[in-house]
Amino acid sequence: MRDDLSRRVTAEFFGTFWLTFAGCGAAVLAAAFPALGIGFLGVAFAFGLTVLTMAYAVGHISGGHFNPAVTLGLWAAGRSASKHVIPYIIAQVAGAIAAAAVLWLIASGKPEWVPGGFASNGYGDLSPGKYGLVSCFVTELLLTFFFLYIIIGTTSKGAAVGFAGIPIGLALTLIHLVSIPVTNTSVNPARSTGPALFAGGEYIAQLWLFWIAPIAGAVIAGLLSRWLYEPDKLDETIVVEERERRRTA
Repeated sequence: MRDDLSRRVTAEFFGTFWLTFAGCGAAVLAAAFPALGIGFLGVAFAFGLTVLTMAYAVGHISGGHFNPAVTLGLWAAGRSASKHVIPYIIAQVAGAIAAAAVLWLIASGKPEWVPGGFASNGYGDLSPGKYGLVSCFVTELLLTFFFLYIIIGTTSKGAAVGFAGIPIGLALTLIHLVSIPVTNTSVNPARSTGPALFAGGEYIAQLWLFWIAPIAGAVIAGLLSRWLYEPDKLDETIVVEERERRRTA
């Protein structure tokens, strides 16, 4: 029998790889051809489509997190088993770094290519609109809060079955339309880490914000959902663990 955790982390690796490669790739590669006119809208839809497509491709295997903030938010909500949290986050970060490496390899094949920020996130001078630290922190916290709020709500009792990937993907698109000018949009610590490691310097120094703010927003949403929604969608592993605890108590 195939190991369940191995299948889960593999799904998370490839899901996060696709999100980082295709989402950041839309910005990095399309930017080399301004005549395409992809703009904020095109990049926003690229990120939304990565989540939408992978949610249906591997969501049934791992839950389709592709984001450490989502994993921790769902854990806070009681929707993800504790034993999955660290392996998921490791797989997500690894997937994002691998995707950034492949994207760098492809992009650098163009003569006279200049990496710039390489689709990294930043505040202050590294913010596309030069927004300050507080503005960027609030933006990332608030938008990640609502991202988790939508994820949890669309997968809760009473929501349309089988369609959660659509509003989740559209939510990520909307989030990018709002926040690209502010932070270049993170709401995902893994997505921020991969490109920053290749952009280097100042971008790595600012990574702390793009871990702390999204995770804080996600955990707040997860805790709120424990009161707001019925706990009918608990991860099966959690249910089994609770039964075992009661049996041995």
